[in-house]
Amino acid sequence: MDRLRDLEVFVRVVEAGGISRAAEQLDIAKSAVSRRIREIEARLGTQLLLRQGQRLQVTDVGQAFYQRCLRILADLDDAEQEAASAHLELSGTLRIAAPVSFGLMHLAPAMTEFATRHPALTLDVDFSDRRVDLIAGNFDLALRIGELADADLVARPLARIRHVVCASPAYLKREGVPTRPEQLASHAGLHYSPRRDGSVWRYRAPEGSVGYVALPVRLQASSGEFLRDAAIAGMGVILEPTFIVYREIAAGLLVPLLTEWRWPELQLNAVYPRTRHVSRRLRAFIDLLVDRFTDTPYWDRGIAS
Repeated sequence: MDRLRDLEVFVRVVEAGGISRAAEQLDIAKSAVSRRIREIEARLGTQLLLRQGQRLQVTDVGQAFYQRCLRILADLDDAEQEAASAHLELSGTLRIAAPVSFGLMHLAPAMTEFATRHPALTLDVDFSDRRVDLIAGNFDLALRIGELADADLVARPLARIRHVVCASPAYLKREGVPTRPEQLASHAGLHYSPRRDGSVWRYRAPEGSVGYVALPVRLQASSGEFLRDAAIAGMGVILEPTFIVYREIAAGLLVPLLTEWRWPELQLNAVYPRTRHVSRRLRAFIDLLVDRFTDTPYWDRGIAS
């Protein structure tokens, strides 16, 4: 059993990139982690890690050993999950990272459903708009919106994230209804500040040509929900993901504009480390997300395309 624990500690050290961080994640003393690594290397008669100040470099032998350790631990996890499946229960911990707005509005109901189905499972969720390091943070899965450039991650596409231009009925009555994108240049813009060139809105015309329009900045903020509420209050026009404004559109609090033009679309993906074993609990959760979000997601069904 100690040798199995040795494998778990070694894998955590490699993935965390250092002994100190691994010790924090494992909640054990740094000296205990160092001792286990020394014992493994002594038992194998070879060096697995090169210590360079505060950082560790994995040797070629260490990398091969790491891959074997992953397979051994994955096989053990599968064996335990198969035994647990005799009474259809998933167990263990599923650690997930998700963007704040989408996570609170749409992941929370999915996780409630998943937790109800699998009461023996522990869920640990980090809501943050920052791009967390899945391996260093010991995450099983992240939901990410936008382009993926990390070759170390596997992505499972879930849904297209559409955007819609909208404003409140009171604002449109006061300022007029734009019938072409270029007319937006005379309207008050409510802009999402993390978006690159946030005051410039790009679109594709019905005939296929690409254009853009720059709106004067009346308000900018890093929260889509804050901007949505400002638009409902009549402060200006917003370009928002449909998953943030679909309820308000259905209730008549916001009016979609220029729907014949296509506004930015992004991809929602479930991503996980390429080197991480896909456990039964992770597969089951991804399957649930696919069932809820693929095809036409429910937040788009009531909005004209």
